[in-house]
Amino acid sequence: MHTQRMAVSVSVLALLTLAACGTESGSGSGSGDGSDTVRSDVPVTGVVWSVESMTVDGKKTATPDGSRLEIDPKGGVKADFGCNRIGGEARVEGDRITVSRTHSTQMACEEDVEKFETAAVEALSGELTAKLSGKNLTLTTEDGGAIELSEEEAADLVGTRWVVNTLLSGETATSVPADLPKGRVPHLTFGEDGTVQGESGCNSFHGKAKAKGSTITFGPLAGTRKMCPEAEMKVERAVLAALDGPTTYTIKGSTLTVTSDEGKGIGATAAPATTGEQG
Repeated sequence: MHTQRMAVSVSVLALLTLAACGTESGSGSGSGDGSDTVRSDVPVTGVVWSVESMTVDGKKTATPDGSRLEIDPKGGVKADFGCNRIGGEARVEGDRITVSRTHSTQMACEEDVEKFETAAVEALSGELTAKLSGKNLTLTTEDGGAIELSEEEAADLVGTRWVVNTLLSGETATSVPADLPKGRVPHLTFGEDGTVQGESGCNSFHGKAKAKGSTITFGPLAGTRKMCPEAEMKVERAVLAALDGPTTYTIKGSTLTVTSDEGKGIGATAAPATTGEQG
């Protein structure tokens, strides 16, 4: 059941990305210059999709928390199911698609998640049919199974507890180790008063963070001065390097990306507001 779910979910990204290229121009904004940017009445690219449920053999099952998918306008596939980052490419003929060149990071995951991801990657070659209705998407498998997805609304920058899961350096992205102690997982929260506070991987920190347009300018950050094992200190150094001076940020659904002028950056996911702020 889980294998089919993820195969279907990941495949839709490629289907929508490529199929939308063949739709007639509507109210969407296209470049008009022959580029790969998609124009469509329904915004299917640059959207994060939440996987809501899957139906197999008439039985409907909810998906794991945090299951989400993203459409790359150039045919890339991205999926995040709570552990590894999964990607691939896809080919579309009509409303039929084939996913290829799948790959993922190699983080150590909980046993059930790891089994789920492994089985899903192996199943990505299945053919699927998609139907898009407003902000809701339904995928149907050849054997009559179905999966429901919905467009994920963008989280607020301010007041959201952002949990860092990816470290960026130029074109390289590295996942934050899954085995960090719970209290050492890096996170940050922006205040309405232009401040930021959180945990960098070993120490807690606070300081200024002025957001304007698509930029955040971080002032000097002050923090505690504990020493931790090298793995935690390495994460901390990468996080603090990203939160230094002028940066560019984007929010897609519940995913925040912050990148400094030097190419250092972080990727973070919005956590429930009820979770504690400090580790």
